[in-house]
Amino acid sequence: MKQLFHSMEEAQEWFYSRFGKDKTFDATVRSVHLWEMPVLLLYINGLVDGATITTLLTEMQANTGRPEEEEGDGADQFLSFFPYHAVSDVQDADELLTAILSGQAAFVTPEGYAFTIDIRNYPGRQPDEPDNEKVVRGPRDGFTENLIQNTALIRRRLRTEDLRFEMHKVTLNGKTDIAITYMQGAANEGNLDYIRQRLDDIKHDGLTMTDKSLEEFLFKQRFHPMPFVRFTERPDICAAHLLEGHIAIIVDTSPSVILVPATMFHHLQHAEEYRQAPLIGTVVRFIRLIGWVLSLIILPFWYLVATKQHYLPDFLSYIGPKDIGEIPLLVQLLIADVGIEVLRMAAIHTPTPMSTAMGLVAAIVIGQVAIDVGLFTPEVVLYVAVSAIFTFAIPSYELSLTTKIFRTCILLATALFGAGGFFLSIAVLFYYLCTLHPMRVPYLWPLVPFFPRAMVRVLIRFPMTMDVPRPYITDSPNRDRVS
Repeated sequence: MKQLFHSMEEAQEWFYSRFGKDKTFDATVRSVHLWEMPVLLLYINGLVDGATITTLLTEMQANTGRPEEEEGDGADQFLSFFPYHAVSDVQDADELLTAILSGQAAFVTPEGYAFTIDIRNYPGRQPDEPDNEKVVRGPRDGFTENLIQNTALIRRRLRTEDLRFEMHKVTLNGKTDIAITYMQGAANEGNLDYIRQRLDDIKHDGLTMTDKSLEEFLFKQRFHPMPFVRFTERPDICAAHLLEGHIAIIVDTSPSVILVPATMFHHLQHAEEYRQAPLIGTVVRFIRLIGWVLSLIILPFWYLVATKQHYLPDFLSYIGPKDIGEIPLLVQLLIADVGIEVLRMAAIHTPTPMSTAMGLVAAIVIGQVAIDVGLFTPEVVLYVAVSAIFTFAIPSYELSLTTKIFRTCILLATALFGAGGFFLSIAVLFYYLCTLHPMRVPYLWPLVPFFPRAMVRVLIRFPMTMDVPRPYITDSPNRDRVS
């Protein structure tokens, strides 16, 4: 062990120099005895397990398990007899300070040696099912804000020595714990080095928005609207991606886990597809893909044919309002679309017992009154509502928000330039998606560049008994999943 201080008094003065004396109530200094030796106990109240530390002190002050006097380094001998499994020595004062702030309890001996015990007990909740990734069948546990609990949920599903949790601590003031999680032999070392380097490059005071802040640091997202990573709160989804060669990044205090590398099609997958028969899962996947496309284009396309009736064949002549009213059709669509988004935000901020009633009032009463007074035509309310329903069917919340932005852009281009603007805006959007390469992975893979066999696996949910290799984009050193 390394001697950090010359005495306990010096250690106490060091502690006061960091936190101030009687300046913050949770920074605690106690003089206690371990067996018959006086020591200084340092910890942050609220982050340690009070019952555990009380039990340890009671046992040692009762002189049970007391080490015999022998020649040699007394500190090392004392440490070896300490009756707790998670105990370690400290090599410098900065390491000691970080350990205390992380919720560990520190002991300083009369000679100035320091060691810590891991008795962290962070406030948190139970691993309940996440609200935004519900399934009809399957486990009901989900990640929490506790990193240790999250790693245990993954380890429970992957009982192999190849599973790795590589701990990093980033930011100056936050000192946030981040665990890079991967399967040894399945994950690509180049991708791991990329993430490690980006974590080392973070020179910031804190990650207040946890996983989202980390995404922006890892990929330099700037003003790109598309999500560059996949977020999940389900341990089974995380474990499945790890077996495919993906890398999971767990951020302490966040219930969402980052999965990389990811393409756009990862945001259109859902665990429910794998909880049903392969044929049913394939049908559900097709419906979801079609729903995403319709959520993007159905509103601009209806506006196009409603304002350009000559594009419609005779048997579809009923499409489009017979009487637009006093307000231009484009303004009606924009107001209704923004109103749906405001309704969604209001539902988020409304207490649960009231949100259902608020939604019914807004959807039925306000919508009908808006039609009766002439603010909206009935067709506007219908197509805006259908478009919103398609958007809600997108599993990824981030992709659903981005889809709304792109839909509005296509609608405005259609209003300005007609049919040419509609098709040109879709072409520009497609080109933009083709230019994205987060972690050097094409965002539209396997559509662009086109990999026929991989594209078939994206469209069809194959039976688990079939030998499906690890995805090409993970660049796994071993794509064979069958031993």
